[in-house]
Amino acid sequence: PHRLYGHVDAAVNFSAGAWVSDAARVLEDATAEARLPIFIGGTGLYFKALTSGLSVVPPIPGEVREDVRTRLERNGVEALHAELARRDPRAAERLNLRDRTRIARALEVVEATGRSLLDWHREAQPPLLPKDSFRAVFLAPERDELYARIDARFDAMLGAGALMEVERLAARGLDPLLPAMKAHGVPALIRHLRGELSLEEAATIGRADTRHYAKRQFTWFRHQLPAFEWVRLEEARGWLATMVRAAEDHD
Repeated sequence: PHRLYGHVDAAVNFSAGAWVSDAARVLEDATAEARLPIFIGGTGLYFKALTSGLSVVPPIPGEVREDVRTRLERNGVEALHAELARRDPRAAERLNLRDRTRIARALEVVEATGRSLLDWHREAQPPLLPKDSFRAVFLAPERDELYARIDARFDAMLGAGALMEVERLAARGLDPLLPAMKAHGVPALIRHLRGELSLEEAATIGRADTRHYAKRQFTWFRHQLPAFEWVRLEEARGWLATMVRAAEDHD
């Protein structure tokens, strides 16, 4: 059985914290059913929260978030960063001047709580999966093979109705900063639906965005999640067999 897949509406400003809460319930269910839970995915922050813990930032009131996002659209990211620099200079110093999402997040946290996001990060919750309670693998295919698969997958998604899905999503008029609205290919396909790009131009952007994300994943996992063992695709079955034998010997 698959869990935590397609279970959140696009209008929800989902986060790593919300995902860990959902994952805790699923992990409890799997344990009760004597199943081996296997977490699969590519979002490094989710895995870091799962294995290293998470900050305890309280929920941000909707009116605060909406006010910050309105100012972002009206005044621009530079003005918002300047405001953050006045109110939380430590957080502002760590952020890229063009990082709209993180600048808005840091500002809404200080507005809603009166404390820096950095302070909240220091008060972390313990990890859902403590050290030595899991084995983690990063499947590392050759880049050329990976990029070819990414291109083929994007084309397959278009063939399976991705454009219609994006059209329905665009019709909802959601905040463009929501995670679902920034999914790889979504902004470009919306521009196509508006007549700004051809379908092939939009697909080219979507493929490129996905390849760039995959490249960043390699860097992020290498530096942020050193506990993950890097395994080439052709070695993965052997790695898994070794893990199974080790678990059986332990039992």
